Amino acid sequence: MLHIRRIYDDVIPVNKGTLDQVKQILRSRFTAVREEDIELLGEKLRNPFKQRFRMILFVAESIKGRVRGFATILHEPEIRFVYLDWIATASSRSGGVGGALYERVRREAKALEAKGLFFECLPDDAENCPDESLLKENRARLRFYERYGARPIVGTAYESSVSPDDTCMPHLVYDGLDNPAPLRNRFARKVVRAILERKYADYCPADYVEKVVAGFYGDPVRLRPFRYVKPEAVKTTVEGRQAEQITLVVNDRHDIHHVHERGYVESPVRIKSILESLEPSGLFARISPRTFPDKHLYAVHDPDFVRYLKKACADVPADKALYPYIFPIRNKTRLPKEASVLAGYYCIDTFTPINANVYPAARRGVDCALTAAREVLDGQRIAYALIRPPGHHAERRSFGGFCYFNNSAIAAQYLCSYGKVAILDIDYHHGNGEQDIFYQRSDVLTVSIHGHPSFAYPYFSGFEEERGEGDGEGFNLNLPLPEAVDGEKYRKVLARAIRRIEEFVPQFLVVAFGLDPAKADPTGTWTLTAKDFMKNGKMIGAMGLPTVVIQEGGYRTRTLGHNAMAFFRGLTEGNMQWADSQHACNGRIHGVVLRNELQPQDVERVRRLVEITGFFSPAEVDVAAELATERLAKGAKSGYEFIMAEHYGRLAGYACFGPIPATAASYDLYWIAVPPDFQGRGLGLRLLKEVEKRIGSAGGKRIYVDTSQRVQYASTRAFYESAGYQLETVLEDFYGQGEGKAIYCKKLY
Repeated sequence: MLHIRRIYDDVIPVNKGTLDQVKQILRSRFTAVREEDIELLGEKLRNPFKQRFRMILFVAESIKGRVRGFATILHEPEIRFVYLDWIATASSRSGGVGGALYERVRREAKALEAKGLFFECLPDDAENCPDESLLKENRARLRFYERYGARPIVGTAYESSVSPDDTCMPHLVYDGLDNPAPLRNRFARKVVRAILERKYADYCPADYVEKVVAGFYGDPVRLRPFRYVKPEAVKTTVEGRQAEQITLVVNDRHDIHHVHERGYVESPVRIKSILESLEPSGLFARISPRTFPDKHLYAVHDPDFVRYLKKACADVPADKALYPYIFPIRNKTRLPKEASVLAGYYCIDTFTPINANVYPAARRGVDCALTAAREVLDGQRIAYALIRPPGHHAERRSFGGFCYFNNSAIAAQYLCSYGKVAILDIDYHHGNGEQDIFYQRSDVLTVSIHGHPSFAYPYFSGFEEERGEGDGEGFNLNLPLPEAVDGEKYRKVLARAIRRIEEFVPQFLVVAFGLDPAKADPTGTWTLTAKDFMKNGKMIGAMGLPTVVIQEGGYRTRTLGHNAMAFFRGLTEGNMQWADSQHACNGRIHGVVLRNELQPQDVERVRRLVEITGFFSPAEVDVAAELATERLAKGAKSGYEFIMAEHYGRLAGYACFGPIPATAASYDLYWIAVPPDFQGRGLGLRLLKEVEKRIGSAGGKRIYVDTSQRVQYASTRAFYESAGYQLETVLEDFYGQGEGKAIYCKKLY
């Protein structure tokens, strides 16, 4: 079994191990690659601004975490193209891994709204590649890419050698990503210049770059005719609706668990009622649950408890049910022996029975939750595990409230190996299970909105003062509500929950999804309607987090499907709005606050921030700190204004500007700096817009900013140009021989 996931950095331990495997594939498959270039992979992920491209890494892994292949792409957001830098498999026999990776790359390029995907491929004709074995391999590669419509660009100087020793120069290949429009000359020139000046800055001299760029003179740029496949047979990646659909995983064994006692509301009809609304909508793509090992159960639940439940279910006759009725003090050294009494040892109530089908049904629910989590890891934005029996009342070593295994906690535990996880429990009843399991941990945030335990199950937990213990203190948030709550009151509390989640800055969100806050639900007292569920979903989706939704309660079958459908429409809409924002490509930075006044500690914080960007000399770092010191000492008379961006106590960026003496209304932007892990995420632009707003309010008419003309600062120049700054002049050799100073200006109207 193979899955593809994106690696965002080399900080998380699991990512470090994965990146080590990627490096080993590079060493074994590409012996000519320099070791120093291989070791730069981690830094390129962490610091895209310094590398002048944003690198994105995808790995194809087995279910056991073995990397079977990888692909790296370089994204240029201003010119709007993607460059496929590496695509490689661990074995010469890829078994479809290469194809899966390339399709994932194409999907990402489309999501980034790239106007084209470019890459290099060695020539497939004997004239330019005399090595027969290599020639065969090159032909196979170009044949593969032609299936997607990708073809070499011809009639240019791209294949010309840099030095007389160069042989077998590569083609530049263009994939239009299913767009029938021709490749325009102006766009192609920008792309080629960026590739040569940034990727090959240490290899290609300036005169060579100019020669190659000038060699693109035809418009549109010519592509080589199809050589290996017929044009009508070109394979296009099918996305459309499928890409926008929510993955749906249904517990296909839930109906074997059925308690027939009158008044028992947790029945199979719940799933049927929801599916009747979901399946005709076209919003969902249903997949079958995968099978996962028991280790995932044991990571969340006490092994003794799991073994007990499995055995007890196996021992109960098919037509019988075992109800707990005695609840002994939990003394592990003196376990009761009678089955019915032992049930009380592991259960918290009298209405959650054990029968022959409890374990197999609940165990399949665990597989569904893990399958949904796996889908999110593979790139799905939203996955829904439609499960019964529910799970959020199951604690580490107890069951109750119709719940046997805590599916939401198991999904969160699975995801937290890949990043921080927030659990948002929106069932009417307190998520005591998640609270119990993660109460002493800080890597999983648990938030529950529920009826106050003074009147609502489970009665003994869910109070506001329960905030976590030890490392987990402050990472459990209970938001208990009164008996009478409408949609408007609920959303005010939901907004508070979302603020806490955004403050936590998780990589994943697990929603323990209860439909029992609905009006007339037999287990609740609130009055939420379908419109409320839609609005709630939209608020949650607007966080833009990869989301696993796990079905919990909800027992008014007449409205279950209608309300569920409304929630998911809202969730999708909110997520799409987030994706359309300026932060879509790299993930929005939640919780950034801007302030105008400097604090004494800011001097050293500014110094450290400027240092870690990797762009500035020690003398320039000193200047940045001196400006902050002068502002603190003289205030406004210093002529320096600051805007500080704070992210929960950390300096996430800053800008320094001020009026130019002896001018009517001109200002200088002296500094704008963002640390590497915040670069490329919209914060720099936000700071720049705030600077412009402040200057405009003060009567400023022009803003000047300068930067180096070196190739390494190409991204900096592109940043200013994209924000409307025009190049005024270049001071040659200003910083040193061959390093000029580029001065930009923007007029404010």
